Amino acid sequence: QVQLVESGGGLVQAGGSLRLSCAASGRLFSDYAMGWFRQAPGKEREFVAAINWSAIISLYADSVKGRFTISRDNTKNTVYLQMNSLKPEDTAVYYCAARGSSSARDNGDLYDYWGQGTQVTVSS
Repeated sequence: QVQLVESGGGLVQAGGSLRLSCAASGRLFSDYAMGWFRQAPGKEREFVAAINWSAIISLYADSVKGRFTISRDNTKNTVYLQMNSLKPEDTAVYYCAARGSSSARDNGDLYDYWGQGTQVTVSS
């Protein structure tokens, strides 16, 4: 069992930055690939970024490439999402997820554990 707690969301103006954190507890963190997903009101959940266990491989949605960076610190059991050049369309609840495999994937159905989410609101 893995527990995930996100933090770092908030209200920011367009063009600004936020860094989300996701602290994991439970089983060995380095056994898991980690992902970030988001869901805007009235929309389906969508993939944002994912990182494999060693942080060598990362995946990004086209909509965030060049603006967002996923990273992890296995010594702190934490995964991060640095979000720069934020746009109003980035407004959503952001969820951290853990996959019981070392390989990063962009399919949310392949993730086993989810956090409660943190709200990110970008004003124009």
